[in-house]
Amino acid sequence: MPVQYKDYYKILGVGKSASTKDIKAAYRKLARQWHPDVNPTRKKEAEDKFKDIAEAYEVLSDAEKRRMYDTLGNDWQQRAAQNAQGGYYRSQPGAQRADGGGAQFDFGDLGDSSFSEFFQTFFGNIGRGGNATAGGGRRGARGSDVESVLELPLREAFSGGHRTLTMQVETTCPRCHGTGNEKGKLCHQCRGTGTIPSTKSLDVTIPAGVRDGQRIRLAGQGAPGMGGGSAGDLYLIVRIAPDPRFARKGDDLHIEQAVSIYDLVLGGEVVVPTMTGQIDLKVPAGSQNGRTLRIPGKGMPRLGKGAGQGDLYVKLVAQVPAAVSDRERELFQELAKMAKTR
Repeated sequence: MPVQYKDYYKILGVGKSASTKDIKAAYRKLARQWHPDVNPTRKKEAEDKFKDIAEAYEVLSDAEKRRMYDTLGNDWQQRAAQNAQGGYYRSQPGAQRADGGGAQFDFGDLGDSSFSEFFQTFFGNIGRGGNATAGGGRRGARGSDVESVLELPLREAFSGGHRTLTMQVETTCPRCHGTGNEKGKLCHQCRGTGTIPSTKSLDVTIPAGVRDGQRIRLAGQGAPGMGGGSAGDLYLIVRIAPDPRFARKGDDLHIEQAVSIYDLVLGGEVVVPTMTGQIDLKVPAGSQNGRTLRIPGKGMPRLGKGAGQGDLYVKLVAQVPAAVSDRERELFQELAKMAKTR
């Protein structure tokens, strides 16, 4: 029977331009979905699909094998015939890596001892267990970087400091130690993926003046590596919640301050809130409604040591009396007459 071609990209549901991270994510999702233990009523179908998924990941997660696979092209049948006649890649059956980082899965418990004939023809004797090192050995795959949102109130973004976060993360399976198997069998705790979800507490240093959308990197706190590979990094994307009083524009802060019409006309002082407490602000005589006054150095800290702070801009909003006495009304009417005669 001739060798049957396998579309590994289609099996994993990814495009040919998919990144290693995308391929790993697709594999983990499908491996959990089609693990035979999760599909007791469709065990044979699940076993076949699970092996196809692992085989596809074995090739596409390895740079050398993926390059070979992508260059097969339309002449793959001719290449297969050459290999079968003792060409470049002869089959070496045995346990196959199925996690992209050195885990050896024995598929004997799934009713088969190796991957498909297509795999064995082209990739059967290419090194397993990760990428090659300079000394000829193998190293595990680095874990994926992970992103999460860190929500902060504006005042915490102003002051910075330390915060302890409790997060759901993927950690190395304690039963199989990330290999995906246990004593030659698929690990039933992680279902062959090498990781399990768990809760983790992390101490985070928030830089004073951090902006919305900026990322805080926590080295080594991402997804665990495979086959002894290092863990990825965790990136916290900062999202700053709107403040009820202050509006932020870059490193500057803006507020609206109610001022009596008397202070606008005659001049005076008003108490203005800042991020560090209240201050007195002088209102120049003859100020118009909507005038904006600048207070230097009372805005957000600028990122970087010794970078200083932005400014605080105060918009004056006229506060018209809601009720006036008869005498006040008379005075306002008199002022109105005087204004008309100017």
